[in-house]
Amino acid sequence: MSAKGERPKLGATVTAAGVDFAVYSETAERIWVCLFDGGDREVSRIELARGEGAVWEGHADGLAPGARYGLRADGRYDPAQAYHFDPNKLLVDPYARRIDRGFVRRPELSAARGESVDTAAFVPKALVEGPAPALYAPPEGGRPRLVYELNVRPYTMLHPGVAAPLRGTLAGLMAPEVIAHIQRLGVDVIELLPVAAWIDDAHLPALGLTNVWGYNPITYFAPDPRLAPGGPEELRQLVAAYGEVGIRVVLDVVYNHTGEGDAEGPILSMKGLDARTYYRHSEVDGRLVLVNDAGTGNTLQCDHPAVQDLVIDSLRHWVDAFGIAGFRFDLAPILGRSTKGFSSQAELLARIREDAVLGRCLLVAEPWDPGPGGYHVGRFGEPFIEWNDRYRDDVRRFWRGDAHMIGALADRLAGSADLFNHDGRRPSASVNFLAAHDGFTLADLVAHERKHNAANGEDNHDGHDANHSWNCGVEGRTDDAEIVRRRGDDVRALLATLFVSHGTPMLTAGDELGRSQGGNNNAYAQDNAVTWLDWAGADGELAGFVASLSALRRGHPGFRSDRFLSGVERAGWKDVAWLRPDGTEMTQADWQAPDASVLGMLLHEAGETLLVWFNRVRERVEVRLSAEPGVAFDVALVSCRDAEVIAGPHSLVLPPRSVVILAPAKG
Repeated sequence: MSAKGERPKLGATVTAAGVDFAVYSETAERIWVCLFDGGDREVSRIELARGEGAVWEGHADGLAPGARYGLRADGRYDPAQAYHFDPNKLLVDPYARRIDRGFVRRPELSAARGESVDTAAFVPKALVEGPAPALYAPPEGGRPRLVYELNVRPYTMLHPGVAAPLRGTLAGLMAPEVIAHIQRLGVDVIELLPVAAWIDDAHLPALGLTNVWGYNPITYFAPDPRLAPGGPEELRQLVAAYGEVGIRVVLDVVYNHTGEGDAEGPILSMKGLDARTYYRHSEVDGRLVLVNDAGTGNTLQCDHPAVQDLVIDSLRHWVDAFGIAGFRFDLAPILGRSTKGFSSQAELLARIREDAVLGRCLLVAEPWDPGPGGYHVGRFGEPFIEWNDRYRDDVRRFWRGDAHMIGALADRLAGSADLFNHDGRRPSASVNFLAAHDGFTLADLVAHERKHNAANGEDNHDGHDANHSWNCGVEGRTDDAEIVRRRGDDVRALLATLFVSHGTPMLTAGDELGRSQGGNNNAYAQDNAVTWLDWAGADGELAGFVASLSALRRGHPGFRSDRFLSGVERAGWKDVAWLRPDGTEMTQADWQAPDASVLGMLLHEAGETLLVWFNRVRERVEVRLSAEPGVAFDVALVSCRDAEVIAGPHSLVLPPRSVVILAPAKG
């Protein structure tokens, strides 16, 4: 039990005499801990006493790690006023660190109190966990070299080097062949899609579909047993295995909503304990209505001290118990939103920054959400780095052929100073990406002009419509060799652009292998061949090309310099000169030309001189090499396959739809 004046430790805590339990609820009238045997039968109840600060506490003598338990709460039942108390509903402890099985959606979980039945048979039980080994050490490595966004289950479901029982699990990611592939790409951070236990969306069971992304959490401390059937230890082992080869593990976390959903959603945990505290509501005609800033039915009330404690305690648990090196925050503005709107100085964001452990972790923000005024790219401040959707869209639009895009391309190559050059921030604060888990895969981006989401059961209404994609002449799959070649070259041009851009590059797992989802740009519900990575049909040549790009970037600090490129002359040199095809610098008229399609980037950075040419037209283009005193260039990389690069002493013929990278000649 907590000492007077000391913040109580919530959840189940093993002591020398048994187990202490503590639960937060401002509005409950009674709370019980229910103990279950191995046959899922409730064998006893312990009523908790309300103590200081709305914390309910109790003790179970002789109880040991491995004991299975759940919670029940009673109080006012008035859903119109956000009271959902029903002792027939078994609730999962919000601080549960392990659960015995995954969540399955059933109608009984949403039944009104007068019509309810005991839901214990349908709800996972929490398992008491003993003290976790102290794994935390200050994460090393600073800003990432290359982030690899990875969805655990689809990644290994078809991997021939992963034993069948381990496919689709955290343990499967520890197969030597898997680690070797990720190492070859030069990855130093893997960013796992959510691993905290989640539940399917309300409409999916009737469609025979399941959520494979995991952005619908119920617990914030417990790994999902479907990903970690051997228990939390599997995540500890994974972090250790990747740490041995210099790769940090970052978790995608969802502190913006839970899978309890809207007013009709299931009562599984916080909704049944204290919905008025944990979820944000607004008053409409005398009723309390859930705020839906996350677009999923509910929104966490992140300006409430108890919710802030939950988030901080959860983050610290992943770091302290597992050695997690950082977090990517899904729909991050909600963490900084109050009834007055978003603030980067909001209390929860400040607590994360100032925490002695969390402040040293890698912190990645998805800086937008569907709520009012929800777009905040560049506004999170240090030490956060942020997904930069402007980078994604501008690079796509340049290569698609949109007018007036050459200036935007230069802005993104130079580090997105228009978004991040303030308050001491650097280009590495911009997470540059071409594709992510949501949206088209990289291969589908150049093969589909429109989304094809019919398999999701929402009449193709779900998913983004503004994809800035193109199909190279035919929509979707084709056997036309010329179109296949064009698509491959376009993918390579996009990737080359990514790796020569200032900022932090991110690659979504499988895009280096040519993965396709058949044009589905919202494949969250496709736990099948749509999302499972096809290792047998993987494009090994493309993976080799990505590895070469990664090695080239590592070998040339001029591409990795963490300074915004300004084009301002200092000590006789410009850090960047933007070139026309004739080798002279771009003029104002050149930047404003709607059809400008060829750009040279001459870098003087980090003690080296580099030259990159971008050609988006489908014809060869001759360019003049800028006369650099004492510098002769060699072609270091050409993006398109089987392309003839005709180089003279002062000129170069760029292949169609290509990126050509030149470095100083050796010798």
